[in-house]
Amino acid sequence: MSKSNKKNTANTNIQSVVEQVKVRDFCGTRKVFFVLSSLLMVGVLLCSFIFGVQISIEFKGGTLATYSYSGSVNENEVSALAKDYLGTQVNTQFGETFTGEKQTTFTISFSMENPFSAEMQDELLAKLQEKYPDCDIQALETNDVAAHSGKTFLAKCLVAAIFAAIILILYIAWRFNRISGWSAGVLAVVALLHDLVIVFGTFVICRFEIDSNFMAVILTILGYSVNDTIVIYDRIRENQNLLPAGTPLTKLVNISLSQTMRRTVRTSITTITAMLIISILATVNHVPSILRFSIPMTVGMISGCYSSLCLAPMLWTAWKTRGKKKDAE
Repeated sequence: MSKSNKKNTANTNIQSVVEQVKVRDFCGTRKVFFVLSSLLMVGVLLCSFIFGVQISIEFKGGTLATYSYSGSVNENEVSALAKDYLGTQVNTQFGETFTGEKQTTFTISFSMENPFSAEMQDELLAKLQEKYPDCDIQALETNDVAAHSGKTFLAKCLVAAIFAAIILILYIAWRFNRISGWSAGVLAVVALLHDLVIVFGTFVICRFEIDSNFMAVILTILGYSVNDTIVIYDRIRENQNLLPAGTPLTKLVNISLSQTMRRTVRTSITTITAMLIISILATVNHVPSILRFSIPMTVGMISGCYSSLCLAPMLWTAWKTRGKKKDAE
């Protein structure tokens, strides 16, 4: 058998497999996806105005007070005590230091109009020692974080996110120039913006501070979500060569999504399950610092799975078929 006959036979077999897939009409319900995503983003904006956005001192400036202790100290109780005394929102993080010897520590971060005077430092320490008399709580250091430094850090994080988006557009445009090029890259980034808005809404609704955790989740979701989108684009490109010439674009996209949906959903369920387990353990052990990362990551993964299947390909299809609809009319 000649090479051309083998190739034709292989293509015929692959085409038969493609056509045997249970095809779901994703494109037929794309308006529903667009409306749902729009409502979610509008809801995030409304929640931001209603509840307000809590920004960490890493970005707006403030004070960091670090204390050493022994024994067991409850993070929620420390936060509540400091909040009642200082009259402002506080964030407590536990860790360890190595200054000659290993010490367990917790750091209270907050921002307020009046300076954190020496008298206030002594009074807060006395209240902590009264709350936990057997834990030998001692003040280690108090540092002020300038607002200028926080703004510089925020600007660098935003530049990193924008640079990542540009690289993604260029890569997708080069990798999938056969199916569309620039439009595929730009619309994939538009779908990513949807995911980032949903993650931002999670921080707002859960009353988490916008801090370095937020930027870590944002950059992680950028890579996670676009990976699923690229897999779908790749399947669309392959099927474009396998299906008969003149196959409607909506049918091509529906077949490709039907083929990749199971893989995308299973991968997402695996990673989401891992994050849910982490969230449950953090809740049981009262570790809110982990919850501030795991909960937004879980929501971001769910949103990334949804946008990869129901948003990015639908936006690209709508963009590619807009001219054909006008000609038909």
